[in-house]
Amino acid sequence: MTSSASSPAPLTALVLAGTRAGAEDPMASAANVSHKAILPVAGRPMIARVLDALAASPRIGRIVISIETPGILAGLELDHAVDFLPPAPGPSASVMEALRTLGTPLLVTTADHALLRPEWIDAFLDSVDAQCDMAAAVAMEADIARDVPGTKRTMIRLADGAFSGCNLFLFRTPASIGVVELWQRIEQERKRPIRMARLLGLGTLLRYVTGGLTRAALCKRVGSLSQASVKLVTLPDGRAAVDVDKPADLLLVESLLRKTPE
Repeated sequence: MTSSASSPAPLTALVLAGTRAGAEDPMASAANVSHKAILPVAGRPMIARVLDALAASPRIGRIVISIETPGILAGLELDHAVDFLPPAPGPSASVMEALRTLGTPLLVTTADHALLRPEWIDAFLDSVDAQCDMAAAVAMEADIARDVPGTKRTMIRLADGAFSGCNLFLFRTPASIGVVELWQRIEQERKRPIRMARLLGLGTLLRYVTGGLTRAALCKRVGSLSQASVKLVTLPDGRAAVDVDKPADLLLVESLLRKTPE
């Protein structure tokens, strides 16, 4: 007798690999390549490593790359079928365009997440419940210090622990578009601190400054502003917070790859 339960349909994954208009990436320039996405990391283009991890996860079906010039990937000997989507100006606009074009659920990551592993993807998706509209993966400071001692990551310090983002997001339902709309509004006000404070709410900012803001309270506030249910998912491996933003990151990632069997 066969079970009536069925596995969830494979997800579409989006890889953000574009460049900001008029902005030259210093990492790409130093390596004499047009896009950071094709920067060699331990002998392989960085984006190829991201695609390997996505393709190795049974939860992922279609893979789409957001990039303005797909031709730069020609000749890279990618082992996986991919589709392409033109990027919009900036990451948040590119995600919005992808949601409008590809729909939900949509898993989003970045081309500079060179250490991405399929087990991180699976652990992340396993932790997102059916009531969640949008989820973001994070790694706690203690886990980062344990797994990548000495690295310097951008930390958000809250009452229940400091964490760093892992460049892994799930936009599970159409309601998650509200989170991207909020993201765009915050980006627009990033050079106007007073307006940003008004947008986020004085009470939230005061709790953050005084050390009283928790992850749950932050998610609740973002959810209230975006009309969506938001969750932060903690990944147990601190390496998940490492991406390639600067030369020191590249050296670190290559060192970690040498220590970890592929």
